[in-house]
Amino acid sequence: MQIIILPGIGGSGGSHWQSRWQAEDPSMRRFRPGDWDQPDLADWIAALDLEVERSSAPPILAAHSLACLLVAHWAAKSRRRVAGAFLVAVPDPGSSVFPAEARGFAAVPGRRLPFPSLVVASTNDPYGSMESVEARAADWGSRVVVAGPLGHINGQSGLGDWPAGRALLADFAAAASGDTVVTV
Repeated sequence: MQIIILPGIGGSGGSHWQSRWQAEDPSMRRFRPGDWDQPDLADWIAALDLEVERSSAPPILAAHSLACLLVAHWAAKSRRRVAGAFLVAVPDPGSSVFPAEARGFAAVPGRRLPFPSLVVASTNDPYGSMESVEARAADWGSRVVVAGPLGHINGQSGLGDWPAGRALLADFAAAASGDTVVTV
């Protein structure tokens, strides 16, 4: 299964689980918008669409933070198929700490995503309360996994390679592709 890594603002540095997973597995690809620090919704949608187009089969999207909102915006516009979306640390654009430079992403489509999706949430994420995450997941038709108190589930969370997250992704990808998975 092909996996496209979708970082949020800043592009997920070297200590972030997304970067560590990609370093471990060179088959994972990262979408490339024009600017990681001043995100432009139209540019990010086009970059995601291009990366999905390059896939030989419908991929899994592995998104973090702002890129979770990107997936919803992209799904509302694109006709391209993906196998599913693994959405980690969904931020609340109505929060006082939502980055001003990301305001273009704030009007998030609230309709059901046209593919399987899994939202992974932290109980103490400063960018998205459990209440906001659960409401967004309900809108999107996403299953929710509560990973515990992991902050924003990023490099600063001290997760290293985040093996528990990698197992969640593997199980989700297998289910999305119809493979049988037995987690031991």
